[in-house]
Amino acid sequence: MADHAESPQRVTTPNEGRLHAGWDEGAPIDAPLRLHETTVSPAWCDYNGHMSESSYLLVVGDNADAFFRYFGIDEKYRAEGGSLYTAETHLHHLRECDEGDLLIFTLQVLGVDRKRVHLVHEVIDSTSGRPVATAEQMLLHVDMAAGKVAPLPDHLYDRLKAIESAHAALPVPDYVGHVMGLPPRKPTD
Repeated sequence: MADHAESPQRVTTPNEGRLHAGWDEGAPIDAPLRLHETTVSPAWCDYNGHMSESSYLLVVGDNADAFFRYFGIDEKYRAEGGSLYTAETHLHHLRECDEGDLLIFTLQVLGVDRKRVHLVHEVIDSTSGRPVATAEQMLLHVDMAAGKVAPLPDHLYDRLKAIESAHAALPVPDYVGHVMGLPPRKPTD
């Protein structure tokens, strides 16, 4: 049994402490966005020698954090009481990753309203160029002091709508909106 005498460290992202660099309304917006890459750490590998399932969610979260900072949600914004919370994630594991593999990430905004952001991530093996995982997410804008979902401020909403517009020409991936389940049972005769 592990010794839990030491207090656990808080999970951090590679961008923690990096502030939003500013928004240029005239700058082109990549479709999809490519804001993050990482190398598979030994700490992310399980007893099978591959990246563990929880680590896929960790790196997708790091990609989401890079996206937040891209359009304006950073430590300063959170200190003022606003943030995006993940309401739902559908993670698809497509291929195994090994220690040392370089992963690149894309992010596509599918929809935005005043309180929600719907997006997809692709995690791509840089060597083969093939996706190793995908993640569909629904994010909610939250007023942390009030403890409830709240409308995005106009400046962030406008930025997200600009990203959504730039991504509108991209095809919606076929895995978006899939429901997990077994085939219906056949009645027995």
